[in-house]
Amino acid sequence: MHAAVALLVLALTYIGMAAGRIAWLRVDRTGIALLAVIGLLASGAMTLDDFGSAVDMPTMALLFAMMIISAQFAESGFIDLCARTIIGARGVEQRGGAAALLALTVAIGGGLSAVLANDILIITIAPLLIAGAQRRGLDPRPFAIALAASANAGSAATLIGNPQNILLGAIGRLGFWTFLLACGVPALFALVVVFAVVWLQWHRRIRADSDLPQTDPAALPSHVLDRNQTIKGAAAVLALLVLFATPLPREIGALIIAALLLANRKITSRTMIAAVDWPLLLLVSCLFAITGELNGSGIASRVLAFLSDSGWLPGSLALLLPFSIVTTNVVGSLPSAMLLIQIWPNPPPGVLYALALLATLAGNLFLSGSLTNLLIVEQAERVGSRLGFVDHARAGVPIALISLAFATFWLAILHILPLAQPAAIPP
Repeated sequence: MHAAVALLVLALTYIGMAAGRIAWLRVDRTGIALLAVIGLLASGAMTLDDFGSAVDMPTMALLFAMMIISAQFAESGFIDLCARTIIGARGVEQRGGAAALLALTVAIGGGLSAVLANDILIITIAPLLIAGAQRRGLDPRPFAIALAASANAGSAATLIGNPQNILLGAIGRLGFWTFLLACGVPALFALVVVFAVVWLQWHRRIRADSDLPQTDPAALPSHVLDRNQTIKGAAAVLALLVLFATPLPREIGALIIAALLLANRKITSRTMIAAVDWPLLLLVSCLFAITGELNGSGIASRVLAFLSDSGWLPGSLALLLPFSIVTTNVVGSLPSAMLLIQIWPNPPPGVLYALALLATLAGNLFLSGSLTNLLIVEQAERVGSRLGFVDHARAGVPIALISLAFATFWLAILHILPLAQPAAIPP
């Protein structure tokens, strides 16, 4: 009965997340996961103690600390400064000026996403960027697409770039600098692909129609630049990178840095804590509990044995690549990574490196592929600009396919993961 309840709840949860929400109800993916946990508790299949023990606290601590560090940059006005730098670039009216504007969008979006939480970055920078493009007579859609795609690509470069990388790094105790060496070059290549594809598709029609809605960037919420607080944030990131090179657990080092930032004379701790994406933290906690029931009920071990015996365990690029593309665009990269880790608790490090890179780059394929894409759509609608599925897919599909092809080639030549399935993979 325990196994049947756990499997039913898991299936319904992932079906709901694939749909994006419960039909006819305003319940998003976090709400679906929370309802599933409550269902497990009510059925007696899980206790509150089981819930607490299922959550991987190092992952949660590092994710929380990175959000606090990102909030420092948002509240100091640095992210607003980046947005104003993009929309204030000179020479847009001249030939090649719009290309420079697009290149700045890709460079800043990709660079910041490698070290900051994408949700805080997008919520802060996207409305200003889109409104600024409108004010300069440009169609905001290519800039919104470029920002979303570059944020996904840039976040693939580091272990702290996105939630799934943080999860996989914490579970596998992956080295920060080793991860950067393995994934940095494909991420940089993906940024070049983002610019090239978006520019080739939009450069002839990047000028907006005169009847498109206009939003004054000055009317949007913004932060005045505080140089001292910006310097403090930059020092925090540098200190964090130094701590990553020491034996100190990375989640403890990140929490120390977050604590120093919270002890602030200018920005209140309430403001910093309010900037944390609590729904995302709740989603991760609930998914830990839901997928953890696979182990508690004995289902995971049986699935692992079946996949290993049949040769379907994704220990090669030939299997991991389609797995990443399909699951990322159906249920999301984070839920799919958590499910795989529960079924296969001790994969080789190469699988973790490859999964982090491939799943993140696959998020550029469709709008549903990543939370970053969905956040961009929400922020665009706030300023009267609609980014549709087809508009995104026209650029997203070639961006994802070209980036994934190079990433697969890169992982293979570095022998991080073999192309073909090995003869036998120990569970």
